[in-house]
Amino acid sequence: MARPAGHAPVLVGALVPLSRPGWTEAGRHLLAGLASAVRDVNDAGGVGEGDGAGVLELVVRDTAADPQRAAAAVGELAGLGVAAVVGEYHSVVARAAAARADALGLPFLCSSAVLDALTEQPTDQVARLAPPQSRGWRLYADFLLGAGHRRVAVAAEPSVYWAAGTGILRDHLAAHGGTVTEFDARALDPGALCDALAADGATVLLLLTGHPDPAVPIVQAVRRDRRLAGVLLGAPAGQPEFPSWATLLGEDGAAIPFLRYLPARLGPLGARVEADLREQLGAPPSFVALEGYDAVTVLAEVLRSHGVDRARIAASWPDVDVEGTRGRIRFARTPGVSVWQWDGTPVQIADRDPAEPDRFRVLRTG
Repeated sequence: MARPAGHAPVLVGALVPLSRPGWTEAGRHLLAGLASAVRDVNDAGGVGEGDGAGVLELVVRDTAADPQRAAAAVGELAGLGVAAVVGEYHSVVARAAAARADALGLPFLCSSAVLDALTEQPTDQVARLAPPQSRGWRLYADFLLGAGHRRVAVAAEPSVYWAAGTGILRDHLAAHGGTVTEFDARALDPGALCDALAADGATVLLLLTGHPDPAVPIVQAVRRDRRLAGVLLGAPAGQPEFPSWATLLGEDGAAIPFLRYLPARLGPLGARVEADLREQLGAPPSFVALEGYDAVTVLAEVLRSHGVDRARIAASWPDVDVEGTRGRIRFARTPGVSVWQWDGTPVQIADRDPAEPDRFRVLRTG
């Protein structure tokens, strides 16, 4: 769409992991969703006719899963005059970005990170689309309990995010007589991890690790160890959602339950966007791509209604009422969560079908 005469573009910062050690596949999906929504907003006339209104323009910065790099990018974007910042996939990185945005008075609409305490103190500057980690991981713990699992092991890497997830699982399982054993995924190679798991007797091993390494070698080792034939592998952080999981693991990557943030069925907007993103990506879009699209959709509506003033944008989060790809989006204050939170985010537990690893099965919703 041609830029309206006399209107400057409205700059929107976008934080995306596009290089290693960031999860670049998630970053590519997130950026595709962000960019697709910007095109749709601009094709529909931009964000209004008020002062400073015009077409949206993304200013993208690669966080590379580095919190310090993300914080520096937020400072740079603020200096460039962006109206707000959207995006980021990694929770620890989003936390650093949120702290910097809060300090600068820069609105930040986080698309994908789930840490409950995204900021140290409650803030009006930050809103989030993904559900709090405690909500999704408690649902996952209930799923394990419902399947009869009481002895759970985790293969975890050092991280605030993985530690928070382990704590949520341990507390919820303990209330129902369950236990969690922790194995250090960096200290133990896959073979040693299998030995430890066999000795422990846990019936579940959860992969609280990065993808592809060390998640993929761990899956391959467990699948090939006869002692562990009855052990359920799980990946609550969602690693099996992306096409590379199936490419690297094939049948070994099936029947590994994970969390994803999708409704039982997409509405008309979601179906249209899903089809457009599928064509752009050359593969089925993940829920992360839809999170990106929804973030821009929400921000565009805020800009139309409240203009580009940062203080007015931040003050508008409780007034948001926007149809997104995965449902109606409204923000509220949630106990234990320090930011404005979409309280209706759909949550699924799914896995890849062993009979057809490119197809997903929904195992539970909540």
